[in-house]
Amino acid sequence: MIPVLRKLTSYSIPYAFLGMLAVLATFPLAWIIISSVKSSTELASNSLSFWPRDFTLEHYRRVLFELGAIRNLGNSLFISLSTTVLTIAISAPAAYGIVRFYPKVGQRLTQVLISTYMFPPILLAVPYTIIMITLGLSNTYFGLVLAYLSFSIPYAVWMLTAFYQTVPIEIEEAAYVDRAGRVRTFLSIASPVILPGIVATAVCTFSNAFNEFLFALLFINSSDRMPIAVALYSLSGSECSTGAR
Repeated sequence: MIPVLRKLTSYSIPYAFLGMLAVLATFPLAWIIISSVKSSTELASNSLSFWPRDFTLEHYRRVLFELGAIRNLGNSLFISLSTTVLTIAISAPAAYGIVRFYPKVGQRLTQVLISTYMFPPILLAVPYTIIMITLGLSNTYFGLVLAYLSFSIPYAVWMLTAFYQTVPIEIEEAAYVDRAGRVRTFLSIASPVILPGIVATAVCTFSNAFNEFLFALLFINSSDRMPIAVALYSLSGSECSTGAR
């Protein structure tokens, strides 16, 4: 009986401790969610109460419909999807070309590409802004996507190069024997083999573009074109009225 109790104790104590940590970690998020369904009067008069006395979805209705958060979310999805599609379309052939045509310099070239991430984006804020204003791309989706491509393509090429290096050259040589050209080999042989790597790269690219804030704040100044990250920031400190933006 005692060994069984010791075994149960050895399992229960760590899980109980992890459970307490999970509750502490999720408590701020739970507080925010519960506070969001409280009325404005209750938030002002008794902000420390945990459970709402008057349950309401008025705040969500005003943000989604009156302040246009749904439109801003659509903007973020359009910008992120455009960035992802263009990044993969450019980076996949570039990575394949590095691996198959320039294998000796490929590693150094990818290191040079990824070294662009050593510089913080704030250093490029001023020159990028000047370029966008000069080209007339300020407050446009195309200008923002173009800025995102300058960061996402080096990262995607670096990732996809490593994946294309795992494709056995014998498979492509067999395709050449069957009279498959370079383009067909790339599209039908090499790329399907590393499809999980392409998907992973696309997910990372989409996530980075969707969550990016600095350049979206600098380049987009029209509320109906703002991505969701900038739109939510514009609500900070406001009274969330229809004229707040």
